[in-house]
Amino acid sequence: QVQLVESGGGLVQAGGSLRLSCAASGRTFVRYAMGWFRQAPGKEREFVARITWSGGSTDYAESVKGRFTISKDNAKNTVYLQMNSLKPEDTAVYYCADAWRNYRDYMAPSKYNYWGQGTQVTVSS
Repeated sequence: QVQLVESGGGLVQAGGSLRLSCAASGRTFVRYAMGWFRQAPGKEREFVARITWSGGSTDYAESVKGRFTISKDNAKNTVYLQMNSLKPEDTAVYYCADAWRNYRDYMAPSKYNYWGQGTQVTVSS
């Protein structure tokens, strides 16, 4: 079993910044990568970013490139999402998830094994 706990969400004005954290515990040694997803009301869950656990390679959704940065601390089993220049359209519940393999369609939520409970990010205009 793996437990993922997100934190750091909140209310921020457009143009502001937030830093999300996701702390992992349990069977973490099988992890290939960790990802961040988000889900706005009435919309499907969408990929935001991912980072490979060993090499630290990163991938981003086009909508967040240049504004968001994903990073990790292996010793703390924690992944971060630094979000800058936030826009109202970034408003959503943000989830972290882990993947045990590398998939070509790594943006698909179905490719991730365990999920956190989510943290709300609200960006006001």
